[in-house]
This record gives sequence, structure tokens and C-alpha cells, in this order.
Amino acid sequence: MGISISNLALRIVSGAFILNTGIGKLNLTPEQAAGLKSSAQRVIPQVGSLEAEKFGHYLSFYEIALGAFVLTPLVPSRLAGLALGAFSAGLVATYLKTPGLTEPDSIRPTPAGTAMAKDFWLAGIAVALIFHRKRPARIG
Repeated sequence: MGISISNLALRIVSGAFILNTGIGKLNLTPEQAAGLKSSAQRVIPQVGSLEAEKFGHYLSFYEIALGAFVLTPLVPSRLAGLALGAFSAGLVATYLKTPGLTEPDSIRPTPAGTAMAKDFWLAGIAVALIFHRKRPARIG
């Protein structure tokens, strides 16, 4: 089985980043939680039924769990990639559906959208983890 150095690097970078982001959300102010909820609601309308502070706690715990999951060596890289892909799809959708983050008729970020556009790297890491193939063993 084993894990490749390239996959390990991808998992450490993305997992640690997400874990840190989740820890940083443990003590959100009500205003911060409401802002995150508003953004998420553009992609997942059902989020609107949650209280903002409760949503903030759920998001924080989800990010902590996802970061730990991606960092856990016993989790197969492909499975970690699938989990990361689902998360990054939500981030990319939020970026694309939030007014003012992209140039008109484009996916290119505006200055205000640059911070969220960088989350495309998580989608790229997810694809790399999902489709990484080990080289077949050489005989002879």
C-alpha cells in the first residue's frame, strides 16, 4: 500500500490549511458567522434555516474534521481526495455565485474576489489525489 511523497505533500498542505481554518472559526463573532452563512446560503439554500452562530459552529467542526481526515495517513489518498473535492466544490461554487467576486462574464477574479479564487488550488489537489496512479512494478 504506502503513500507517495507527492501525495503526502498535497495532503499535508491542504489538510493543515483546512484544519487551521476550522480552528480559527471556533470563536466567530455573530457578525462573522452571519457573513459566512450568507455566503453559504447562495450555494446551499437550506443553510438559511440555521441560526448564524450554529452554522458557524457546524462549519468550524466540519473543517476541523475534514482537515484531520485529509491528514490521517490511514485514509486512502483517493478517499481523502474525494472528501477534499466535495469541500472545494462548495468553495468554488460560492466564489462563482457571489456578486462582485468575478469580472463580468468571466471567472477571473476582481480584486475583491482574489481571496476566494485562490481556493481553486484545493480543487486541483483533490483531482491530483483522486487520479494519482502508482507506476506498475518493473519486472526484470
